[in-house]
Amino acid sequence: MIRNLIKKISKKNVSVGIIGLGYVGLPLAYEFSIAGFKVIGFDKNISKLKKINNCNSYIERLSNLNLKKLKNCNFKTSDNYKDLLQIDIIILCLPTPLNKNKTPNMKYINESLKNIQKYFVKNHIIALESTTYPGTTEEVIGQKLIKKGFKIGKDIFLIYSPEREDPGNKKFSLKNTPKIVSGYSENCRKLGEAIYKFVSPSIHLVDNLKIAEMTKIFENIYRSINISLVNELKIICNKMNIDVFDIIKAA
Repeated sequence: MIRNLIKKISKKNVSVGIIGLGYVGLPLAYEFSIAGFKVIGFDKNISKLKKINNCNSYIERLSNLNLKKLKNCNFKTSDNYKDLLQIDIIILCLPTPLNKNKTPNMKYINESLKNIQKYFVKNHIIALESTTYPGTTEEVIGQKLIKKGFKIGKDIFLIYSPEREDPGNKKFSLKNTPKIVSGYSENCRKLGEAIYKFVSPSIHLVDNLKIAEMTKIFENIYRSINISLVNELKIICNKMNIDVFDIIKAA
């Protein structure tokens, strides 16, 4: 079964559904479409869907011209999750903000799963890209699949591959940034690698879902600390009448 699925993916004989057309989901939908896959972009925000269909981009990464290119691809938008029955690969690109007490807000993932789980069928490949706490993919999505009677890794497949979009960064994008991929099982990892290699220059496989989830948290923390440090140094430099950019160039 796995060999057949990988073969179908390699020949692009599968369809991709992207749930959530924000700054992560829409560029991902674009890349899969340009790569030659049939893609359906899902969002409950009708205004977003209208803008996409009218080639009016609301994301800095994609221009109106990029959206016009989608007109020549096998791409469409939908707000009806029943269309997931036409899809082979479901990728969730949903926001996971923090609550006021700094706990993860799972509202968007939980609401989405509540709406789409009725359309899960055998051989579906489900991937989560949201930044979230280690254990989310297995505990939140995996447990729902098990309760519905699926055997993950055998008749349905679960993947985690954290988004690596950097809004406003023109140098690095999905097309030239390595993708971290893991899965619930070895079969899931193999499918994740087969899928994401079409939209990323290289795939870095990790041993389990929690490692992949924690890697994204680690990256974000590392970056946040460095940005904070430079911001503090800029304040000090300003008080000393020193141009911080001269310091950065020299360093």
